[in-house]
Amino acid sequence: MSTGVNAILARPRIITIAALGILIAAAWAWILGGAAMGPGAPPDEATMGGMVMEPSASWSTDQLAIVFLMWWTMMVAMMLPSAAPTILLYERVARNVPQGRTPAIAGFLCGYLLAWGLFSGIATLMQFWLTRWALIAPMTMASQSTRLSGTILIAAGAYQLSPLKSACLRHCHNPAGFLSRHYRAGTFGALRMGALHGAICVGCCWLLMALLFVAGVMNVVWIALLTILVASEKLLPLDRVISVIVGLACFIGGGLMLWS
Repeated sequence: MSTGVNAILARPRIITIAALGILIAAAWAWILGGAAMGPGAPPDEATMGGMVMEPSASWSTDQLAIVFLMWWTMMVAMMLPSAAPTILLYERVARNVPQGRTPAIAGFLCGYLLAWGLFSGIATLMQFWLTRWALIAPMTMASQSTRLSGTILIAAGAYQLSPLKSACLRHCHNPAGFLSRHYRAGTFGALRMGALHGAICVGCCWLLMALLFVAGVMNVVWIALLTILVASEKLLPLDRVISVIVGLACFIGGGLMLWS
């Protein structure tokens, strides 16, 4: 192995940045590839990853697995960019630990992704039931019920203005404080910290993710907009301004839908 390669491998930060970049790029490539399959499907069917998502009362195990993978991949694409600063800060902290730096960083990342994996499982079950009740279209995976859309928008708007949202955002705005309060040594400690940070991120964004049921679960434009929104909320020094604006917009939009 060349000296240059050895020098790169000796720098955990470079490896961490590269791993995050590869994960995000692969997730977005999968989303764009899957979305491209949708328009060619028959009008009463939808495809995801080449599999037909039938509008029937039950899905096969393979179909459930595909929908779960779809949600989890979307969460990787949407959430990792805004979580990257905390992961990189943890890498800097772990760099000073004499042993197990790379396993600790990997453990933190795995814990974070596991938290969103749990959310993805719940979202998969919600999509199954909403499809079964004919509230979302099986092809577009978007709401076909004005009442459902309005309710989700109002719920998202109310949550954006809630104290719980504020508390979760405070954690996201202060990754150093989070790491100092919850630091645990070792790979298992890193896994626990990553899962806790992921749970806080889920608490911050879960109802924003529910907006995908309104616009279409594989609507690439909405996925991109929500990614930018989540990153803006967490990374820009605007306190609650963005959350309040989005919350009021959702509240008004949902109200107009329900009372029109």
